[in-house]
Amino acid sequence: MRFGLFGTGPWAHQAHAPALAAHPDVELVGVWGRDPAKAAALAQEHGAKPYAEIDDLIADVDAVAVALPPDVQADIALRAARAGKHLLLDKPVAFTPEAADEIVAAAAEHEVAGVVFFTRRFMPEIQQFIERAQATEGWLEARIDHLGSIFQPGNPFGASVWRKESGGLWDVGPHAVALILPVLGPVAEVTALAGSRDMTHVLLGHASGAVSTLTLSVDAPAALEREDAAFFGESGVADVPPVPWLPVEAFTRAVDALIVAAGGGPASPLDLAFGTEVVKILAGAAESIKTGRTVKLG
Repeated sequence: MRFGLFGTGPWAHQAHAPALAAHPDVELVGVWGRDPAKAAALAQEHGAKPYAEIDDLIADVDAVAVALPPDVQADIALRAARAGKHLLLDKPVAFTPEAADEIVAAAAEHEVAGVVFFTRRFMPEIQQFIERAQATEGWLEARIDHLGSIFQPGNPFGASVWRKESGGLWDVGPHAVALILPVLGPVAEVTALAGSRDMTHVLLGHASGAVSTLTLSVDAPAALEREDAAFFGESGVADVPPVPWLPVEAFTRAVDALIVAAGGGPASPLDLAFGTEVVKILAGAAESIKTGRTVKLG
């Protein structure tokens, strides 16, 4: 599969470019970035060609991988889908449900496969946990704390403008929601509150009657950094296992999933529709923070 990579930031360097360049079933054709010099450097490092125009790179490939802010990604994804190119997108797919729905519709119209890169969901330990949890009945709640401190000196993500503006809800929130949905099912209502230092609390009411509690931040004090997740129910407590930080390995599995789906195999459970469901939940939380009211979904 011939891939075009869009984006030249730290995530493109840490995950996308090395995984695509090393994949035995992938040709990394080219790189486009908002900074042409960075695009040229990243392309040269991985034996690809820098592109000056988005549509030129889209035209030369079978699929696109995007490592850009969600609003920029949404525009490129829509253009690529309308051109019949398969999509490997980062989370969140977009900032608005409308933009995400438009990508899903274009992908369906042009028979485009799509996968959304929820990093930990592509690690075998997490998939095995989810399968065990799905086979267990009687879950009543889930609690996830995902607190980062990315604005500390030396953190490569601290310069990200969209993360500074949109905070943990949109950066780490997608990971939390993607972990909960396959176990507790669709969300019917959302209530959220944001405090100081981007400390965001989200309460999800699931159609099943279960409730999820999320504590999210990317600007927590360094001493409070943590990633804890557990499900609670009639059979007791199930702690989500920690997994090693292996972004290239995870992204390689995402590429595998896209190749299978594009070849007529089963769609990934982390497809564009799933990514859009996550966007709608996060948008509901953002609306609840703004209005102070519970937001109904469905």
